[in-house]
Formats: sequence, structure tokens, C-alpha cells
Amino acid sequence: MGKEPEIFTFGCRLNSYESEIIEQNLIEKGLKDIAVYNSCAVTEEAIRQVKYSIRKKRRDEPNTKIVVTGCAAQIEPQSFLEMEEVDKVLGNSEKREISSHLLRNNNNLVSDIMINEDPLNSLRNGYKSKTRAFVEIQNGCNHRCTFCVIPFGRGNLRSKSKEQIIKEINNLINEGHKEIILTGVDIASWNMENKKEASLGILIEYILSEAPRLERLRLSSMDVIGFDEKLIDLIANNKRILPHIHLSLQSGDNLILKRMKRRHLREDAIDLCDQLKQKRPEISFGADLIVGFPTETEEMFQNTLDIIEECQLDWIHAFPFSPRPGTPAAMMPQNDNKLIKLRSKILRDVAKQRKIKHLENLVGKNIEVFVEKDNKGHSNQFAPIKLIEKEIKSGQTITALIKSSDENFAHGVAV
Repeated sequence: MGKEPEIFTFGCRLNSYESEIIEQNLIEKGLKDIAVYNSCAVTEEAIRQVKYSIRKKRRDEPNTKIVVTGCAAQIEPQSFLEMEEVDKVLGNSEKREISSHLLRNNNNLVSDIMINEDPLNSLRNGYKSKTRAFVEIQNGCNHRCTFCVIPFGRGNLRSKSKEQIIKEINNLINEGHKEIILTGVDIASWNMENKKEASLGILIEYILSEAPRLERLRLSSMDVIGFDEKLIDLIANNKRILPHIHLSLQSGDNLILKRMKRRHLREDAIDLCDQLKQKRPEISFGADLIVGFPTETEEMFQNTLDIIEECQLDWIHAFPFSPRPGTPAAMMPQNDNKLIKLRSKILRDVAKQRKIKHLENLVGKNIEVFVEKDNKGHSNQFAPIKLIEKEIKSGQTITALIKSSDENFAHGVAV
């Protein structure tokens, strides 16, 4: 009979989306006894975790075929080809039609992603969970932040057409999905390869018009520069867009932002959050923040800590700087590793307290909760909620009275 294929996903939401494409492709072709590692290359630690997981799988299942793909495989295929546990390495282009490439004899199938012009394919079926679903609207990135290798893993910017996106969303709604999350490498840049200005607001207006049965629309991580007037107005006034924005800030210091080659200043981020909070008071914000970037001083680090309060951030992804080979940041004067670890701990402690405070503030309130799995779900502001007292069917939006909270969840009962 053989064992159904296993997909191990590391890193971003786009990888999660592509893992669904991989799994559906393998199942449709009836392929068995395959483990696919969809890797991440954001940090050295991410690559280490992938390799550790591969070695463990080979020890546990010596006859399973092991395939590595994703950004780490695209950027440094040789390091995986040198692992005796690995049978085949596929690039990010090849993984989207994985079954056809598995039939080829070559064990190194990594094409030049920078010249890739293949159309972005879509999910043919819904997610197994039938609750939330990611939809890719673009891939690749034309910008070159000094710390980032992802453009070399994903290639240049390619956007799906709005017609292709709406077809996929309506298919997912027909499959029973209630919440759609728009995702990509940099969703703020959707269609910028064709139109040199922010146009995400145009796409979202189109989605809301052409998918009238869509109940919940959520945006994944975005650059500050992607918020044009149309998008801000839609977020402020359309309740189907969930009041939760995750920003790709990276730092709260202007000189570090300049050295990172980011496209915004701290004042831009603070102004955006103030605007959105005034127009939609219930909105919550999250952000990615890097500490220990080359040349970061104590004062610069403090500016990053300060922007957490100034932007009213509740959900913080804290990253210690990890120099990636070949990037300009790797050639800058580096901070001491002990200092980076210390600042990372300080930031993570602050992030933990911000989350605890948000969850504590929900106690005693009735809030909307989208139930996802095992009586757990999220509020519209993306607070993790655990429902108690009775079993609630997944895929529903309910009202819950929050009774208590801890560092991980707010605990509520359906009302």
C-alpha cells in the first residue's frame, strides 16, 4: 500500500500555501513513501532545523524518499546534495509541479529563479481544515534589503492577475472556507511590476466586490509603503477586512532602517498606525523586528523598543540578526553575538508582556472568535482563544465571553 506523502513546512505562510499545492499534487498522482521538506533560508538556525529534521527522518524511516525544496534548497542546493540522507533537491519553481520532477533521474533540479517567468499556479482543492485558507497573490521581490537572501530564493516580483486570485478565492469558499488570508513574499508590491505604484487597495476592493460570500479577509505581513489611501479607507470601513495588521518593520531606528535599505522611516510606521487606530479603534498591530543588526548601538536598540509602544504593537516576531552569506549586511561591522542574544532576550520578554497584556484586557468582554481546531481559534484581532465548557464546531464565528487568560491564550465560553 505504501505511506501517504508527508510535507514538513518551515518558515513563512507562503511556504504553507505551497505545501498544500505539493501535497495535492503528490496525492493526485498516487505517489507514496515520500517526505518533502519545504525549507526556509531566513536564518542559519532555520537551515539547521531543516537538516536536523531530515537526519531524524532517515534514522526513523530508512526507506522513505527524502526530497528537499524551498528557499534554502534554492539558495544552497549543494549543502543538501552533500547530505547522504537526501534523495533529491528541487528549486522553488520546480516544487509547484513536484510529481513530474520526481520522475526525472537528475537529483539536482534547481533552476535559475532570477530568470523564472513561469506562471504562478493555484490550489486546485481546498485545505483539509476547511477553516482558514492562504491565497498567494504574488511571489518574489524586486527590492534588495541588505540583510535578506529571500529574493535569491524566490526570484523577482511576479503577481497573479486579479481574475486568477478571485477564481481561487471563490473555489475555496465553495469548498467551505470562511476566512481567506492573502499572502506572498511582499503583498504590498502586488502588481508593481506592471504599475509602479501601490495598488493592493484596488485588488482588495475587487475581491470584496467579486466574492460577496467571503466572510473574513485577513492580510498577512506587509511593508508600510503598501498602504495607499484606498487601502486605508477599506480597512477603516469594511468589517469583512479583519482588524489586524502585521507590519514588516524590522527596526525602530531610522539610521538602521537606512542601512537595511528599507523603504520607510519610523515616523511613517507611527503615522500609519495612528491613522488606522483613529479610523478603526479596535484594530491590533503586529510586527517583525530584528535586533543586533550591524552597527546597532544601545540608543538605536532603544528606538526599536520604543516603537513597540508608539505603534501599539501587540504581536511581535523578534529575530536576532543572522548574517546571510553574500548579503551587504554580512560585510558590515558585526555586533558581538553575546550582545545580540541579550538584546534578543530583552525584545522577546517585551513581546511576551505585550501579548499577556492584550489577552488580560479581553477578560470580561464579549468578543468574536473564529473557531479553527480543537476548540481553539482567534479573535478578529488575532488573539489566540481557547473555548471551554462545551465543544464548538470548527469553521464557525461565535461570540465568546472571556473568563480568564494566561501567557498563551484567553479562555472563553460561547454565549
